[in-house]
Amino acid sequence: MQVKRIFVEKRHEHAAEARSLFSDLKDSLHLNGLRRVRVLNRYDVQGLDAAQLNDSLTTVFAEPMVDDWYLEEFPKQPSDRVFGVEYLPGQYDQRADSAVQCLKVASRAETIRVRCGKVYVLGGEISDVEFSRVKAYLINTVDQREASLEKPETLLESFTPPPPVPFVDGFIDIDKAALEAMRKDWGLAMSLEDMLFAQDYFKNRENRNPSETEIRILDTYWSDHCRHTTFNTELTNIEIEEGPYKPALGNALKAYRDMREMLYGSRSRRPPCLMDMATIGARWARKKGWLNNLEESEENNACSVVIEVSTSTGPEEWLLMFKNETHNHPTEIEPFGGAATCLGGAIRDPLSGRAYVYHAMRISGSADPRTPLEETLSGKLPQRKITKEAARGFSSYGNQIGLATGYVQEHYHPGFAAKRMEVGAVIGAAPRAHVRRESPAPGDVVILVGGRTGRDGIGGATGSSKEHDVASIDTCGAEVQKGNAPEEHKIQRLFRKPEAASLIKKCNDFGAGGVSVAIGELAAGLAIDLHLVPRKYEGLNSTEIAISESQERMAVVLAPE
Repeated sequence: MQVKRIFVEKRHEHAAEARSLFSDLKDSLHLNGLRRVRVLNRYDVQGLDAAQLNDSLTTVFAEPMVDDWYLEEFPKQPSDRVFGVEYLPGQYDQRADSAVQCLKVASRAETIRVRCGKVYVLGGEISDVEFSRVKAYLINTVDQREASLEKPETLLESFTPPPPVPFVDGFIDIDKAALEAMRKDWGLAMSLEDMLFAQDYFKNRENRNPSETEIRILDTYWSDHCRHTTFNTELTNIEIEEGPYKPALGNALKAYRDMREMLYGSRSRRPPCLMDMATIGARWARKKGWLNNLEESEENNACSVVIEVSTSTGPEEWLLMFKNETHNHPTEIEPFGGAATCLGGAIRDPLSGRAYVYHAMRISGSADPRTPLEETLSGKLPQRKITKEAARGFSSYGNQIGLATGYVQEHYHPGFAAKRMEVGAVIGAAPRAHVRRESPAPGDVVILVGGRTGRDGIGGATGSSKEHDVASIDTCGAEVQKGNAPEEHKIQRLFRKPEAASLIKKCNDFGAGGVSVAIGELAAGLAIDLHLVPRKYEGLNSTEIAISESQERMAVVLAPE
């Protein structure tokens, strides 16, 4: 079937996005000649006959009370400046995915394909230089590109089967300089010391060169995000600078050292470090007998405490779970997706513990969003764009998954120009009787539940652990996950059913590291057949399948029966 093109535009009185963009472009880019802005959603559709297409216009694509829609072309003035924006290939597009699902339900057709884009129409006197500035402002090259205005002949995609993942020839024999060059060329988060350690292992234990997949998995496991290298660094000398907070900090440091003495003794080899400082309070409280209701198990993705809940049938034991998530780096380079998956990632951890998440909190940090665009640091997105898009992303995910956020606070400080702060925290709960905590046994099976695997989200853990420079904005697109809130909500509803939750012996989420970590952490040893992993599209090689991260996938261990 031929590709059909549909344009959908909010009528003037409902065109809030277009009016907001008009004001933004006027204020941010000082476009004195700009007279009007139009925003249209563009859909290329293949797989529908004429009757099915006509039926879907006002049931799937447009709302007849507030939208205008056009087939193939839309009316515009000869002097209008027009350009389109679409996601890069391999990036998850929720609008297109939702349209396909709706069309399949409405038409019963199975072979439907949809590709989406957004078309901007600028009216007035806009010079070529100003037009280029508008494009640069609206297109985030991390995950988007300018779309061709020509309609494609087909939406069928041909994927070349990926070649076998290569082994890294000569890895075990190259010198330090070559290892450091490889580390930089591959964009690895590992340090040179990590590379030397891996080289020694493969040379003297395995007697072979590693594969690309093995290097990437090691890079994920050993990233600061997963291994907490910074927080586990030994603090051999701690000095407190002069200032108004010196007494308070001195008292806190003394309290920490007193706790260490009580818990570990004076001969302990446990090094003082930021991680120990962050967790010693809980150990101290447990030693004092104040944390007897803490749930301890092999599953530790979220803090879990046992509480008593009054119900209509009497008191019940429930598990109350807490989790916070930072998505500073993803939100810095792709604000909407970074902030959206900050919330989705925080939900993901108690969800893997079979808890239903009820409430959220958001704390963020930005430099002054009123800063003129021309003062934006090289290699950075404008603070205004980060702030507004991040707020929209967090809100979008929360609204789609149905989560109340009771506390929202953004702090403004010039220091956040160096890196955005994006923190989400959630609280959830589940009846204790519904949750099993068991170790996997030989013969058990691992089931993947939820969304399929794609290229988005590859290298998120390592990306947030690397030092970045002005080129990062152009090279880190895959490191930002694309959250699918409705799919994660389906897992919430599934795990809420006692007959489903009680089957699960152990569960892990597809956070940092994807398959390699989510399944790799379930047991001391297992064999993973990557061919069996459901994919969003063909053409992925084994490395991509092994490390792609996601908010809406879980690995659950079940008994074989």
